[in-house]
Amino acid sequence: MSIKNIKNELQYILQGKSTVSQGEFIQTITRYLRKSSQTSATTERIESNKAEETTRLVNYINKHNLWNCNINFSSFLSEGAEQRVYIQNNSKVLKLNDAIYYRSWLDYFNNLLLNNYFPDTAYKLVGFYKSDTNIIYALVEQNYVENTQPTNLEQVKLFLEKNGFKNTKNHDYYHPELGIILEDLHDENVLTSNDILYFIDTVFYIKPDILWT
Repeated sequence: MSIKNIKNELQYILQGKSTVSQGEFIQTITRYLRKSSQTSATTERIESNKAEETTRLVNYINKHNLWNCNINFSSFLSEGAEQRVYIQNNSKVLKLNDAIYYRSWLDYFNNLLLNNYFPDTAYKLVGFYKSDTNIIYALVEQNYVENTQPTNLEQVKLFLEKNGFKNTKNHDYYHPELGIILEDLHDENVLTSNDILYFIDTVFYIKPDILWT
């Protein structure tokens, strides 16, 4: 597939004009945030700050009863700066993410949609959770991937380079034609199961001036 076709496909997914694995609920949220933020149709840039956006998101959650506390906190698996992971059963994990790495919630949800372009590690948005300190988390479900062997990071690099990504530093990559940045692809975020690479915690960022042209 040509770069132009891939770019068009990704644009349609982010705009909610075409489907992606587990994407319907996420696209419903992004449509609401774009509409309420008076987003530019050509650049997807948000004109308001994240605090205001969070207020609108909470209003939407309250209106549609989207709070979800169905989490077994005793099944805690791991934690990073941006999320906490819990084993749900032998085949699924639940992840709480407060979007701290993103300048907006819309950027975070766009990250989920880009991730779900690859269905094996797709996120299902199942609701939202508010902590005792009033931190808002998106609650997502993902297939559990058993790590059967250590991940060869050189193999990750070769795979990404074959698909047009350039290694910018350490475990970060950039696709200059698509305007997509991938960050933090270390061996805890890319697992290897039966010789297949699974990108389970990929952080996507978009350069709007490139992706939306």
